[in-house]
Amino acid sequence: MMHRLMVNSIMLHSPRWLSTSFLRRRPAISRRSCTSALPLMVERKYYFKAHKCMKGIPKASRRLKSHKDFCEETGHSHILWWKEPSTVQLTKRLDYSNILGLDVSLKNGSLKEGTLNMEILQFKSRFPREVLLCRVGDFYEAIGFDACVLVEHAGLNPFGGLRSDSIPRAGCPVVNLRQTLDDLTRSGFSVCIVEELQGPTQARSRKGRFISGHAYPGSPYVFGLAGGDHDVDFPEPMPVVGISRSAKGYCMISVLETMKTFSAEDGLTEEAIVTKLRTCRYHHLFLHMSLRHNASGTSRWGEFGEGGLLWGECNGKSFEWFDSNPVEELLCKVRDIYGIDDGATFRNVTISSERRPQPLYLGTATQIGIIATEGIPSLLKVLLPSNYVGLPVLYIRDLLLNPPAYEIASAIQEACKLMSSVTCSIPDFTCISGAKLVKLLESKEANHIEFCRIKNVVDEILHMSRNSELSKILRVLLEPTWAATGLRVEYEIMVHECGWVSRRIDEIISHSDEKGQEISSFEFIPQDFFQDMESSWKGRVKRIHAMEAFEEVDKAAEALSIAIKEDFLPIVLRVKSVMSSLGGPKGEICYARDHEAVWFKGKRFMPAVWANTPGEEEIKQLKPATDSKGKKVGEEWYTTNKVENALSRYHEACEKARNKVLELLRGLSAELQNKINVLVFSSMLLVIAKALAGHVSEGRRREWAFPCLVDFIKIEDKKTIESINRMELRGLSPYWFDVSQGNAIKNTVEMQSLFLLTGPNGGGKSSLLRSICAAALLGICGLMVPADVAVIPHFDSIMLHMKAYDSPADGKSSFQIEMSEIRSIVMAASSRSLVLVDEICRGTETAKGTCIAGSIIENLDHIGCLGIVSTHLHGIFDLPLVTKNVVYKAMGSEILDGVVRPTWKLIDGICKESLAFETAQREGLPEIIVNRARELYISVNAIDNTAVHVNRLDPMFHIKDLSEVGDSSMTGTLQVLQDEVENAVKVICQERLTEIYKNNNTSDSLEVKCIVIGRRELPPPSTVGASCIYVLFRADNKIYVGQTDDLAGRVRAHRSKEGMQNATFIYIVVPGKSIASQLETLLIHQLPRQGFKLINKADDASPSLILVLRETLLANAPIL
Repeated sequence: MMHRLMVNSIMLHSPRWLSTSFLRRRPAISRRSCTSALPLMVERKYYFKAHKCMKGIPKASRRLKSHKDFCEETGHSHILWWKEPSTVQLTKRLDYSNILGLDVSLKNGSLKEGTLNMEILQFKSRFPREVLLCRVGDFYEAIGFDACVLVEHAGLNPFGGLRSDSIPRAGCPVVNLRQTLDDLTRSGFSVCIVEELQGPTQARSRKGRFISGHAYPGSPYVFGLAGGDHDVDFPEPMPVVGISRSAKGYCMISVLETMKTFSAEDGLTEEAIVTKLRTCRYHHLFLHMSLRHNASGTSRWGEFGEGGLLWGECNGKSFEWFDSNPVEELLCKVRDIYGIDDGATFRNVTISSERRPQPLYLGTATQIGIIATEGIPSLLKVLLPSNYVGLPVLYIRDLLLNPPAYEIASAIQEACKLMSSVTCSIPDFTCISGAKLVKLLESKEANHIEFCRIKNVVDEILHMSRNSELSKILRVLLEPTWAATGLRVEYEIMVHECGWVSRRIDEIISHSDEKGQEISSFEFIPQDFFQDMESSWKGRVKRIHAMEAFEEVDKAAEALSIAIKEDFLPIVLRVKSVMSSLGGPKGEICYARDHEAVWFKGKRFMPAVWANTPGEEEIKQLKPATDSKGKKVGEEWYTTNKVENALSRYHEACEKARNKVLELLRGLSAELQNKINVLVFSSMLLVIAKALAGHVSEGRRREWAFPCLVDFIKIEDKKTIESINRMELRGLSPYWFDVSQGNAIKNTVEMQSLFLLTGPNGGGKSSLLRSICAAALLGICGLMVPADVAVIPHFDSIMLHMKAYDSPADGKSSFQIEMSEIRSIVMAASSRSLVLVDEICRGTETAKGTCIAGSIIENLDHIGCLGIVSTHLHGIFDLPLVTKNVVYKAMGSEILDGVVRPTWKLIDGICKESLAFETAQREGLPEIIVNRARELYISVNAIDNTAVHVNRLDPMFHIKDLSEVGDSSMTGTLQVLQDEVENAVKVICQERLTEIYKNNNTSDSLEVKCIVIGRRELPPPSTVGASCIYVLFRADNKIYVGQTDDLAGRVRAHRSKEGMQNATFIYIVVPGKSIASQLETLLIHQLPRQGFKLINKADDASPSLILVLRETLLANAPIL
C-alpha cells in the first residue's frame, strides 16, 4: 500500500491517464481509504513486481518519523518506463524505500535530521501527490522522483549530468519558475513550491523555508505577484468531480477549491453526465459505490444497457472510488488533496433543476458544433464576433450546454433586446475571472494592475447604474448572474458596494499622472540604476500613504548623488583631461547591474608621480569594489567608503519603501476580501453583458431575429395545451450560412406534433434538423435565432440524433450505438420535448429496421412531443401504424432539363425519390456501376416518376430601424475641444442635409445628433450595418474624420494603435453610404477653416472640380 502511495506521489490523477489497477491486487475498500487507480500516461507503460503491502495508508499530513516506515521492500529496478533517455538513466538511481525515491547510499542522499533532504521529505509528506520544488539560492530544485518528472515533462537537464554516484537532482533558475510550472501543469501535475525566508542569516545556519503556494492545472502559482508588474494567465478552474446515483437519476458533484464552492446536480440522465464529463476539464474524478452492481466492482455497469455509456467514458481514465454520503465524503477528499483545514467551509452554489431543461446530450452538442467536431459547422463560432475570446465565449458555451430555466432565459432575451435598441455608448465590459479575483485577494497577492482592473469593473457597474438605458440592462442581468454564480446580490447593495470599492481603490492606488512618482534622476548617475531600484514600487500607491518612506528614498538618492559627485567626478574629469593615444587612462561612473551598485570603472588612471594635482586625493580614497560576500568584483571596479555608505542607505530606504507599498497593497486586498461576493458577482455580470452585447451585434449583422419564447403551462384543458405546444419558425436558415450575404435558402416550419420527413439524398433533411435544433436551443437560452419570425416553446429537453458510427473499443456496432441513443431519447422524452432523429434505423436490415422505426414513431406520437423523424425507409408508410398526430413532410425536388434536382424546401407530403443514382454519379462512382444499378432497380421495382414540386414562399421583408444614439458626458482636457468640434460638425452636417432634402423636393428633415464614445466604451449594437460619420480625438488635440458601416470595428482598429487605447470619439448615424461619403469630404475641408487641426489630408482638387463633384453628388443623392 505504501508502495502505491509512493508511486502516486509522482503521478497525478488526470483524465488522460489509463488505469492499470488490474495489474495489482486490490484490497478491500473502506470509507477513509480507497484504492487509487494508478495513472498510466500516453506512450508509457507501467509494470509492477510482486510486492509486500503494509496495512493501511498513513494520512498524508502525518509527520514522518523515519524513512524506514515507508516500505520494507527494496530493489525495484524498473517500475516506470520513461520516454526521455536522460530520465531513464535517472530512474536507475531511484530507491523505493521513501516517497522521495532517494538512495541514501549515493552522494548527497542523506536523510539525517538537519539535512536539506530531510527538510524536503517533511514538506513532501504533507503533499505526497504533488511535485515539490524547493528554493535553494537562485534555483528551484527537485530531487528523486520529482527530479525525474522535471527532466521528463519540463525539458530540464539533470544537475551534475548523468553521474551514477549522485541522487537524481534537477531544477530551474528563479527567473524560469513560471515556465516550468506551466510545463508541469499542462502535463497534468500539481506542484508544491517551497520558498526561502529572505534576509541575512548567521554563518553556517540553514535558511528557513515555508510552503509558499501550489500550482494546479487550472490554478496558477501567485506568490510574489503583489510586488510585480506582470500578470498571470488564469485558465478555467478545474474542479474535483464526483459522480453518484440515486432514485432521481445520476448526480454530479463539482467542487472548486479556489472558489470554496460546490454544486450537486441531481436527476441527470446518463447522457447528460457523459456530456458534462466530456466538456469539463476536471482535476480529480471520484466514482461513488452506488454506481457498482456488486461489491467486487467487476461489473461493467450493464455494458449494453443502463450505465454502459458512462462506463465507456470512465474506462481507461484515472478515477478513485468513494463511499458514504457523496457530498460530505467528496468534500473530505478535497480537503485531503489540497491540504485544506477541516474547519474550512464550502459554499453551496447548486441551482435548482426544477423547471430547467435537461443538459444537452453529447450527440446533440457534437452534431451542432457546440463541442468541436470535424466536419460539423460550429454553432458557437457564429454566435459572437470573431474577435471574442475567453470568458464571454465560455459563458455562451456553458449556457448552450446547460439551458436555463424559463425565467432566466426570458431575462437573457430581455437584456439582448435592450442591448439591440440602446442608443448610448456601452462600456467595454472588463472581464475578470472570479477564480482569479478570489485567489489573488485571499492570498493578498493582487498588484496595482489587478486593482486597476477591479476598479474598471466596479466603475462600469456604476456607469451603467447612472445611465437610464444601461441601468435597465443592469437590473435585468441580475437573475442570469445569480444563475451563473449561485450568489444573490440586490441591485442597491451591488451599486453601493461597487461605489465603496471604487472610492477605496482610488484612495490607495496611484494614477499614471500623479506627481511625486517620478523615478529619481541625477546628472552623474546612470538612469538605469534608479529605474531598476525604484520601478518595482513607485507608481503603485499614492505617495501620501507612504510619504515618509518616499521622502527617505529621495534624501538617500540625493545623498548618493553628492557622494558620487564628490568622490568619483574629480577622477573622471582628470581622466578626460588627459589626451593620449591608444592605451591611455580610462575611467567612468558605471552601473554594476548584477550588484545593484554604482561604482567607478577605470584602468591606467593611477598617476605615475603624485604631484597634488586635481583628483589625486579622490584616487587615494578608492578601494576595490566587493560583492555581497566580500569578494573582489574585478580589477576595474572601485568605490569609496562614502559611496558605499550612501549606497547602503539608499538600498535600505528603497527596501523600506517597497515593503510599505506591499503592506498597503496587501492591506487593500484584505479589505476587499469582505466584498469578494459582490466583486465576483459584478465581474460575472460584466462577462454576461459582454457576451450578450457581442451576440446581439453578430445577430443583427446576420439578420437574425428574437423569438417569442413561450412557457409551458400545466393546464388540464387539452385544447389549451395543444395551442401552447407549438413551434413556428418562419424564414429559417442554416445557422452556418450568412443570410446577410444572400447565400441561404430559407424554410418555414410550423410544428404542433411529430413530423415524418422524407426526401432525396442531399435534399437538406440533415441540414433542416440541425437548423431546427440550433434555433430551438438558442430560443430556450434567450438568444437570437437564424429566422425571420420565431415562436419557440420552452422545451424541457432538446435531443438530436444523427448518423451513428460503430465503436470497436466498446465492442458495439453502429446499430447498437443507435439503439442505445434512441433508448435514452425515448426514456427521457416528454410532451414538452423536442426530438429530432435523422435517418432512423439505417444500420440494420430493411424489413426489421422499418418495423422498429414504425414502433418508435408510434411511441413518440403517444408521448406527444414535438419533433421530426427523417427516413429513407419508405416501407413505413405501408405499416398499420396507430398514430394520431403524425404529419408527413418532405424535402422538395423539381425537374430541370429533364433532371430531378432538390430544392431544399420543406413541403407537405411524401417524397420517395432518393436521387441515389444521381448522387452516386455526382460523387464519381464509375458510370458502368451506376448504369448496372439502374438495371437491377428496374428489374425488381416499379419506378414512380412523379416529382414533388415546391410551393414558393413569399419572402418576409425585414425592416431595420435606424436607432438614434444619445449623448454621454466626458471630462478632461479634451472636453472643450470636443464641445467645439461637436457644435461645428452639427452645423456643417445639418446644413448639407437640409440642402440635400431641398434639392430632392422633400419636406422631411433629419435632426443631426452627435453621440460620444468615451474611454473604455464601445458603440451600441444598433450601429451595426448603419452608415456613420465619426470624429476621433487624439491626445495632441488633433482630430481625424472618417466614415464607415462598421463603427465598432473601426473604433477597435484605431484603439489598437500605440498611444490610442483611450481615444474618444463622436459619431453621427446618417441614411446611406453615399451621404456619409459626402459629409466626410465636406468635414475634411470645412473643419480646418474653423481652426481645427486635422490629420486627414484634403483632396488636392481644384475648386471648380470640387464644385462639379458636389453638384453630381447632390443630383445622385437618394430621396429620403
